[in-house]
Amino acid sequence: MKEEDNILKKVGKENVFRVPDGYFENLTSEVMSRLPEKETPAIIKREPTKWERIKPWVYMTAMFAGAALIIRVASTDRTPVNNRIAMDEPETEVVSDEYISTVLDNSMLDDYSLYVYLTDAGAE
Repeated sequence: MKEEDNILKKVGKENVFRVPDGYFENLTSEVMSRLPEKETPAIIKREPTKWERIKPWVYMTAMFAGAALIIRVASTDRTPVNNRIAMDEPETEVVSDEYISTVLDNSMLDDYSLYVYLTDAGAE
């Protein structure tokens, strides 16, 4: 604290920076007088070209076509037509008897339940 008091006594409390009288009163006019004159660009009115007029419609059409394509691709069945026909008609000759016996043993169906299941599958 003593050091601060000594420094304040040596330097003093008054502001050493001074602004000339009337400086801020004329500042705006002096700055404006130093700026170069601004040239206003000439506005040229022209008719839009045919492409500029139809461009939003073309973009909107392309957007809807793309959306329709995406929806069509996303909603189609992914299995090819040839595989769907093959899946509709089961080929029982290809499956071996050993495989069928293993599946029946692991299915935990008794004879009556198996009979009911096969009868219902044959009715459809």
